[in-house]
Order: sequence, then structure tokens, then C-alpha cells
Amino acid sequence: MREQPEQQAPPVQRLRIRYAKRGRLRFTSHRDFSRAFERAISRARVPMAFSSGFNPHPRISYAGASPTGAASEAEYLEIGLAQVLDPAEVARALDESLPEGLDVLEVVVSAGGSLADRLEASDWEITLNDTSPDELRPAIDQLLATPVVMVERMTKKGLRSFDARAAIALLDVRPGGESPSDPPSCAILRVVLRHGTPSVRPDDVLAALREISGTSVRPAALAQRLAQGPLDAQTGTVGDPLAPDRDAAG
Repeated sequence: MREQPEQQAPPVQRLRIRYAKRGRLRFTSHRDFSRAFERAISRARVPMAFSSGFNPHPRISYAGASPTGAASEAEYLEIGLAQVLDPAEVARALDESLPEGLDVLEVVVSAGGSLADRLEASDWEITLNDTSPDELRPAIDQLLATPVVMVERMTKKGLRSFDARAAIALLDVRPGGESPSDPPSCAILRVVLRHGTPSVRPDDVLAALREISGTSVRPAALAQRLAQGPLDAQTGTVGDPLAPDRDAAG
């Protein structure tokens, strides 16, 4: 009979981390980021708690990872520690140990509950080069007025058809140039997407616009997640999922 492995002690502290994917690092897959983050933990000498079993692994829980190729200012994960540490020191050490473009923005002590349950929706900006907002407004109005818009996407289980419209809580467009970072001659879509299964992505919104109106929506130059968190269904705005943790810390 195989000898039972030693049981690991439970974490004495749980920290929640917000990080960003920027620049070329937006092409980092979730698996690539996981490897980079575990190496950063090792370099930063963060005293991790480990799971029990024959193959103990550091206690890291990922929530709501963005698609490969999308930039994001609002990625989240939670780690369990074997020692109580200052969250600010953990943030500094991890940020210094990660490659530039994978940036730790905030670390807070968990107040308990499920972080994933707070991530109800995402707020996205989609930049479309050589596109006029006036071209898109009729298509947007038509999409919002249509109860169901089916789109197709290739998944690991093959080609899948699903309703993209149900996930859209807010959709609008503005011209480029209003922000210094905007490229010229572009339209910038703002879309708030409810999370679900399957998860509706920015490219699915563009596919829905093409499907409903026949408009020639060009591929996105950049899709960037600005926020993810609890959804205010009345306003279509996305809240801060770490607010309850900060409030509990006083």
C-alpha cells in the first residue's frame, strides 16, 4: 500500500492580487502567465502554503483570466501563505520579479468569501482602426434592439454556436483622438459583458455586429479590459471586487 503523504498546514493568510497584462505581454496565455507567476513567487521568496496530497502545489487560485491577445488592467488571483506578510511588501517583491508588462497593481488581505463570485462582468474597450463611429452606430442600435444574436466560435470541443446578445449589458462607441493614447482614424467600442458559460469575448461582439447588420467590422487593433467585478444591472457599470476586502481591513 502506498504510504499516505504528509498533510500540509492550511494557509495562515490569503492575499488577493490585481495585476495587468500590457504591451506585448498581452499575448501571454493563461498557462504562460501561471508559469511566470510561480517563478516570480520563488524569486521573491514568498512563503507559500501548499496543498496536501502526493503532488503538493502552491495555493494559487486564478479567477476570470482574459483571452490571449487581450490587454487588461483587471486580472485577479488569490494566494495562500504560510506566514503573515505585509501586502504592500508582497506587491513590491512580486512586481519586481515579474517581466515588464505583467504588472502587480494591488495586493489586499482576503476578507473571505469567493473572489470568483464577485467577478460578474467585464468592462472592455475595443479599438477599431480605419473605422468611423458613424458607420457603427446603426449596427449597434440594431444589435441592442435584437433579443438574440447567435455567433459561432471554434473551441476546444469544436465549433460552438451561442447567443452573444444576452451577455451585453452596455454597448457604445466614440471616435478616437479623445485620449492621447488613441490612434488616429479609429472607432472605440465600449462594451460591458456579463460573465457566463461560454464566456462572450470582444471578438464575439464584433461577430454579432457583422451578423446582425452585415456591416464590415474590421478586426480589433486592441481589446483592453478596463475592469471586472460586480455588475450594476441598472447602470451597466462594473464595480471593484476588492472593495469588500479593503473595507474589512479598515
